[in-house]
Amino acid sequence: MKFPVAVFKDPKSDFGVIIPDLPGCFSAGDSFENAIESVKEAIECHIEGMIKDEEAIPSPKKIDVHQKNLKYKNAVWAMVEIDLSVLSDKAKIPERILASIDKFAKKQGETRSGFLARAALEFIANH
Repeated sequence: MKFPVAVFKDPKSDFGVIIPDLPGCFSAGDSFENAIESVKEAIECHIEGMIKDEEAIPSPKKIDVHQKNLKYKNAVWAMVEIDLSVLSDKAKIPERILASIDKFAKKQGETRSGFLARAALEFIANH
């Protein structure tokens, strides 16, 4: 699953990163690259906590949706891919269903795990 992240830099501070789709989730780093690496772990920890607390995990919005928010006026945007499969146990799914999932995910430019995680989160968020 890909999350848009907003990166900020003040002249006298490290790079700060906010994940608009995960309120309260943030990170920092002494370089842009370190900030992006650090935010991956922050997102994984945040989502893991949400799963344990049985909270709905929101589907990430597109960057252009967040860019309309003046709060992110001076942000530099990046996309961070998170493998949500590492946060949960493996599910057993019949091969014929997996084949359909793989075919659809490939058309969407996603991995099986990414598609399943996104689909599950969208379903949960809407029910």
